[in-house]
Amino acid sequence: MSHSTVPRTSAEAGTPEKTPAASGDTTGAREKPPAGNLSLRHRFRRDRVLVLMTLPTVLLVLVFNYLPILGNVVAFQDYDPYISDNGIISMLHSPFVGMENFQRIFEDSDFWNAVENTLVLFFVQLVLFFPIPILLALLINSVVRPRVRAVAQAVLYLPHFFSWVLVIAVFQQMFGGAGMLSQLLRENGYDGIDIMTNPGTFPFLLTAESVWKDAGWGIIVFLAALASVSPDQYEAAAMDGAGRWRRMWHVTLPALRPVIALLLVLRVGDALTVGFEQILLQRDAVGPGAGEVLDTFVWWNGVRNQDFSYAAAAGLIKGVVSIGLVLAANKVAHLMGEQGVYKK
Repeated sequence: MSHSTVPRTSAEAGTPEKTPAASGDTTGAREKPPAGNLSLRHRFRRDRVLVLMTLPTVLLVLVFNYLPILGNVVAFQDYDPYISDNGIISMLHSPFVGMENFQRIFEDSDFWNAVENTLVLFFVQLVLFFPIPILLALLINSVVRPRVRAVAQAVLYLPHFFSWVLVIAVFQQMFGGAGMLSQLLRENGYDGIDIMTNPGTFPFLLTAESVWKDAGWGIIVFLAALASVSPDQYEAAAMDGAGRWRRMWHVTLPALRPVIALLLVLRVGDALTVGFEQILLQRDAVGPGAGEVLDTFVWWNGVRNQDFSYAAAAGLIKGVVSIGLVLAANKVAHLMGEQGVYKK
């Protein structure tokens, strides 16, 4: 009767097991440090290709976004650009006036009128424009046929690539004094209407133009968020008896909530920037009383009236307030359990 032999380990055989240290091989004994404990030099060596790829973008941001911040010093000067052909030399030789420009701004009724118009337009767009891309994304996401969905997306994206001159021209042909709506009213015995020059409806006109031009483009982020939702969640909800509306409420909207919170924070931070080119093209049609916002106020005083120090002070106030709005909105997002622009 044969006995099967079982291979014995080195410990059972009485021979000591070799370790990396005993054999002289120290490579196995060295453990790589965790990724979070890497020094800056090691992380740079690891990601040097990515750093080189982003270097041109960083340089562009520094040159066109951060270096011009140094020019805000003219807000505290009586800046005269004609002292020298070099703008830097003009800043160095312009006399300092301290807070005089800011005092002029706070005493200027035109500035407060521009602030009021800006805030009114922001609230109108926040209520009437911000939810529309979300609703369009939900509508397109519910379309089953891929070809119909692609055509719908293309039709909604197209107006984003039109210039504001073309958009305003289209609205002028429809809602102007000689537009289609006015002609239709006259043909039926009513007085014509000119919405394009009506100061009372100007915020709603601007919002309608923004919706037609940019609402389709705004759905891209929301569709990307919806694409990350697993179909298994919808199937599980359907098996539990959830209908279409309950699946949208309990599956779709929770997936969109972080993106909605992020974009809402950014929109609040951009509250004082409500569309420079769009409003500048229509400012004269309704008058500065209804069409003047902070951006056009800065442009009119800085470029047209050559009062650069005054315009720089107004722009600096706008920037500081916008930063405060971003921080406040982000704090509210944290209190609601969302990440916002950055984590706590």
